Amino acid sequence: MFISLSIWDVAAVSVFVLLNGALSLWLSLGIERQLLVASLRMVAQLAAVGAVLTLLFSVASLPWTLAMAAVMALIAGREVTARQARRLTGMWGYGLGTVTMTLAAAMLTLVALLGSLQPDPWFDPRYAIPLFGMILGNAMTGISLGLDTLTTAADKERAAIDARIALGATRFDALRPAMRESIRRGLMPMINAMAATGVVSLPGMMTGQILAGVDPAEAVRYQLMIMFLIAGATGLGLLMAVMGGAWRLTDDRHRLRPDRLRTPR
Repeated sequence: MFISLSIWDVAAVSVFVLLNGALSLWLSLGIERQLLVASLRMVAQLAAVGAVLTLLFSVASLPWTLAMAAVMALIAGREVTARQARRLTGMWGYGLGTVTMTLAAAMLTLVALLGSLQPDPWFDPRYAIPLFGMILGNAMTGISLGLDTLTTAADKERAAIDARIALGATRFDALRPAMRESIRRGLMPMINAMAATGVVSLPGMMTGQILAGVDPAEAVRYQLMIMFLIAGATGLGLLMAVMGGAWRLTDDRHRLRPDRLRTPR
């Protein structure tokens, strides 16, 4: 049985956010303004997305579905850039994470749509947009962590990297320890999520399906599919991003190029 929520039902539980704000004021944490802005932003964004998705679902048009996915990818790309302490200069700073994240998420979304789910039409936004969003969001986290680790290491370990190059190492051999650590850190949130799923927490998608009346066994199968797709997209996007970042941080003469990193704010 599906239980419908009214605006007043949602407003009633929002009081707990106000309690957090009151706690911030009481303990002088200084985060009450951030909490208020984040809450209002969340409400506005979800309301806008709900209206847009309602329109997309009624139209079921491939161009509009692609346009929505493109907007999501561009916004996610900005988040990848914003989370890096040191980022690449020029369009590389924004483009590398955005392109690799979008390619990985799009490829795995197509695998699910054309293989496992097979909706009719295959680009049905009711399936394509939520699926792409979940995969994109998780790939965003991994890629942002990976690129941040790589650029930070290139800055802080410059002497060690230059020494390896001076001893005859190629650009990728010299950056291999940093690349390895970048990929490891980027994959860690996904690994933690997979390890805790079902024991520590019930994922949002699975919980939503169960609350909507879907059989728990069916919800489990959907959640497993999503987690495997997320793992694949995160690993693929992270590999492309780290390889691309290492290539950009060096030149054809296998020299480290710290001038291609922006100065921290």
